Amino acid sequence: MVVTRFAPSPTGYLHIGGLRTALYSYLWAKRNSGKFLFRIEDTDLARNSKEAADAIVEAFKWVGLAHEGEIVYQSERFDLYKSYVKKLLEEGKAYKCYMSREELDALREAQSARKERPHYDGRYRDFTGTPPLGVEPVIRIKAPMSGVISFVDGIKGEVNFNASDMLDDFIIARSDGTPTYNFVVVIDDALMGVNEVIRGDDHLSNTPKQIILYEALGFDIPKFYHVPMILNPEGKKLSKRDGAVDVMEYKREGYLPEALLNFLIRLGWSHGDQEIFSFDEMKALFDPSNINKSASAYNQEKLVWLNAHYIKQATYTRLIEELRFFDLDLSLHSKKELLIDALRDRAKTLVEFASLAKQILEAPMCYDEKAVEKFLTVDGISVLAQYLVALKSEKTLLMASEFETFTKAFLEERGLKLKDLAQAIRIAMVGSSVSPSIFEVLEIIGYDEVVERIEKLISYKRS
Repeated sequence: MVVTRFAPSPTGYLHIGGLRTALYSYLWAKRNSGKFLFRIEDTDLARNSKEAADAIVEAFKWVGLAHEGEIVYQSERFDLYKSYVKKLLEEGKAYKCYMSREELDALREAQSARKERPHYDGRYRDFTGTPPLGVEPVIRIKAPMSGVISFVDGIKGEVNFNASDMLDDFIIARSDGTPTYNFVVVIDDALMGVNEVIRGDDHLSNTPKQIILYEALGFDIPKFYHVPMILNPEGKKLSKRDGAVDVMEYKREGYLPEALLNFLIRLGWSHGDQEIFSFDEMKALFDPSNINKSASAYNQEKLVWLNAHYIKQATYTRLIEELRFFDLDLSLHSKKELLIDALRDRAKTLVEFASLAKQILEAPMCYDEKAVEKFLTVDGISVLAQYLVALKSEKTLLMASEFETFTKAFLEERGLKLKDLAQAIRIAMVGSSVSPSIFEVLEIIGYDEVVERIEKLISYKRS
């Protein structure tokens, strides 16, 4: 059974690179009827933030990546980690290092002068003397001093590391007793049963250290997939301007979670030329072995296009519920379905949708002066005023919202065309000359409000 996990550190928000990794891990587990687990790596007590941890959990709920079992918090497992430190010490696979900060600084300075790679020189590896006073030791693993550490990455293929080029006896527990990242990751993945690890390729350099720890602890080594980074369109590291923001910011900007997930799965993975994937299709088709070996480029236009697609596909109930987040409650509006149909092909985000809806539902507080100057000429105002008189004489008919039939008859009787009136009505209804179908807008607003808005515009123009 495939068991994957997502294990963020709560030192900041969940960004889209992390969410993509989580999505890949989730889909691969689900495709194989396996388990997707969730762990918060919060052993760095000085940098951890409960708010960040809560925000990560919130983001997971929003996008719908459900995990099996309880969330594992590493900060609750310190006693467990200490027991494994003790085990390695007793087996002679780790040792106490009493090197002071001054000694370490002097060593690195000397190595730098000789143009050597900075590394610990193993001076306490086989120490049997009397420990120096006043120095709390760190615990170091006995790492191989030569040879090659190899593994087959599910994306990159065979990867080899020369031990002498990158390894030393690295620390697994600090002098205050807190364990280090690589040590706890190995213990937790092994004890949680994680056998396939999908993560960003910024973790590639951690892999040889973790392999050493798996072997020292007698655990099975999982299969690794190291996913290339997401870059901006210029091929540089993503910045906030490019989209490297809190995942929940995408919700605040009006994106649907399925649009974001669809966007992320295509950043580095493909299935032919298919662009749009339902969640079920993602689970049925995704295979991490098919992830591109090269970095992917963030494309904001693609995300917007996908979001517009999912807005068009959303049910009335779904959109009504989503729009509440943007202070728009359509649940009691008698023409809510008509309003949604009028806007769903125009709005690319829910923010835009809410803005366009409010523009129709709320009487304009001001008018587009360029539109007023262009369309509300003397003749334009005259036609609009005649239309208002006709509206008031046909209240019974128009209470049934027969605006289109009425308006076409009004124009035909006077030898006019819709263009002679439509823009003036639009300005009266929404404050500008841009809106959905004017007849849909009139029906949504309703007779009494239509009359009131036209009267207000005529008064404004004549004042």
